[in-house]
Amino acid sequence: MTDTLVPRSCRAARQAEGSYFRKGCNPLAETGRSKLQNQRAALNQQILKAVRLRTGAENLLRATTNNKVREQALLELSFVNSELQILKEELEGLNISVEVYQNTEETFSIPLIPLGLKETKEGDLTIPLKDFILEHYSEDSSDYEDEIADLMDLRQACRTPSRDESGIEMLMSYFIQLGFVENRFFPPTRHMGILFTWYDSFTGVPVCQQNLLLEKASILFNIGALYTQIGTRCNRQTKPGLENAVDAFQRAAGILNYLKETFTHTPSYDMSPAMLSVLVKMMLAQAQECVFEQISLPGIRNEFFTLVKMAQEVAKVGEVYTLVNTAMNQAPVKANVPYTWSNMAKIKSDHYKALAHYFVATLLSDHQLHPSDDEDKQEKAWSQLHDYMPEGLTSLTILRDKVQRKRLGKAHLRKAIVYHEEALRVCGLCKKLRDIDILQEILSVAHKRSLTKYAQHEQEDDFLSLMEASAVLPKTEHKVEMIVPQFSKVKVKDFFERLGPLPVFSAKQRWTGPRTINFHYQERGLGFTLKGGPPVQVHCLDPECSAALKGLKEGDYIVSINGLDSKWLGVNDILEKFKSMGENDIEMKVISCQDTMTSVHNKSATYSVGMQKTYSLICLAMEEDKINETKKATPKLSFLSWGTKNRQKAASTLCLPYAVAGSSETKKKLDSRLTVLNIDSSLY
Repeated sequence: MTDTLVPRSCRAARQAEGSYFRKGCNPLAETGRSKLQNQRAALNQQILKAVRLRTGAENLLRATTNNKVREQALLELSFVNSELQILKEELEGLNISVEVYQNTEETFSIPLIPLGLKETKEGDLTIPLKDFILEHYSEDSSDYEDEIADLMDLRQACRTPSRDESGIEMLMSYFIQLGFVENRFFPPTRHMGILFTWYDSFTGVPVCQQNLLLEKASILFNIGALYTQIGTRCNRQTKPGLENAVDAFQRAAGILNYLKETFTHTPSYDMSPAMLSVLVKMMLAQAQECVFEQISLPGIRNEFFTLVKMAQEVAKVGEVYTLVNTAMNQAPVKANVPYTWSNMAKIKSDHYKALAHYFVATLLSDHQLHPSDDEDKQEKAWSQLHDYMPEGLTSLTILRDKVQRKRLGKAHLRKAIVYHEEALRVCGLCKKLRDIDILQEILSVAHKRSLTKYAQHEQEDDFLSLMEASAVLPKTEHKVEMIVPQFSKVKVKDFFERLGPLPVFSAKQRWTGPRTINFHYQERGLGFTLKGGPPVQVHCLDPECSAALKGLKEGDYIVSINGLDSKWLGVNDILEKFKSMGENDIEMKVISCQDTMTSVHNKSATYSVGMQKTYSLICLAMEEDKINETKKATPKLSFLSWGTKNRQKAASTLCLPYAVAGSSETKKKLDSRLTVLNIDSSLY
């Protein structure tokens, strides 16, 4: 199932010492999940090609005044938009292939919905990182080839994580490692020239940026997606399997919510706040569904108070799925949520509401109030099932009167049958769901059970007593909540710790090149004191001492003593080294801090909440000090939407990198409806 990334021979010694080494799933393995991911990757490339063709046609349309050429460009745009719509539907088909991710054991459970992993392009950070090490840290970059190779191996392995806890740990390790890399190599004042490309999980459109935060956000999304795949794979016919499924979906919701709150202006639609809110609701609903399955796993006893509890529990599941279905059908997410997902949420909402009414009908028809029963306790339990009672009836009246109990029980059965029939109808309208045999079987069995029970109590005069059953109030003793991700539990070693302590040796600090100071002990001592550390800083320097005369300055950091790295040594360690030199000359290398870079806003593609289909794929060039600040690039304007049916709904469409110099007069001529908002602000 898994193949190890072959280690380089130069790292064999370090691996023997227990250093980092990771595994990823073999991308060529013929598993159902890998086939889906390979198909997703191929579709992403086709979508990218189509978007490029459309961008060329749009540019031609704007550039020409020849009517014949414009007609040809419009025809090309129409064709490409149709092709994009077809490709989008194919990608949606992959997103709704829920049965591939389910447990392979013989089960009798409604399928759960997982998320597919976001795809990315291969990238090589070797040259930019080596250049930065040489330029910024003034060190031989060839000494860090192994560390850079480890980082590249880890990124490659994260593209195909194993579907278990080790895969989660690997993704989290990479996410934490990206925090180290960001602080080490990505200064806040300029771009590094490294382009990160990730494909939208729902549309397949690539988002390209020179911002490491896009990489971090995408990894977080994949952690959440992997948790959902782990949850759907659990064996829900066993108690441990259901416990693991509940835990996985709660953790998935926690990761996705953390992504929504931490990265507030995501450049990809699948990571927009609106979409993430829907996904969080869906994961919590699936966790609540597994909680109900866990409660009912030992079997449901046909007993009054047990049926009351089960009716409330299953009504809670129906309620949360109703909220999910409502959220999925709201703008702006409705246009891109897979049609099958919203249908599945509607089916589960109706199915579990039907079960709630069935349980209530069962306790009414099968359990009469006997003198030995606790009347007050039953009345209290019954009153908690409804927010109102049929006109002229009270809880105690229904419990005591067998005729009224029977009438109300049949009313609940009729309601259950209506919900069952609606669930079957919605399932029959969706081709993908019709092909899931286990779903069809579960819905049919539940429907027939309600029909059979109703037939047992059916009478010819039923049409004269059409009592309306009230909704069952949802209540649960096992409320599910998001589990906040705890990254601190994953122990990660900074690949580039040899550069020095991160608070000092970071991309925000500017340093002079290392200066060599040759000095020796004097009778009165060193001539300076030390403080801080690591690294140790020169303090209280005597301007007449040997070291000061050789160029040592107060505030210098000691990075090397007689050729030995001292960036991680404290004051006592440095003094011990000085004492060990005796009267011999001491060769010390020091650096001086020039200043601290101030953070500036990064120009980056953003997701605009107010626009339903807005994506920006602007690949930003590196900023240069010589560029006139008054010059501004005209934002890319898209011409047509995905297709004719979406033209009125879409504020703008997907576009490729495009920036041209333009005047304000030109901008006024452009149709405001087709303008893509490109906000100059921090990505997150």
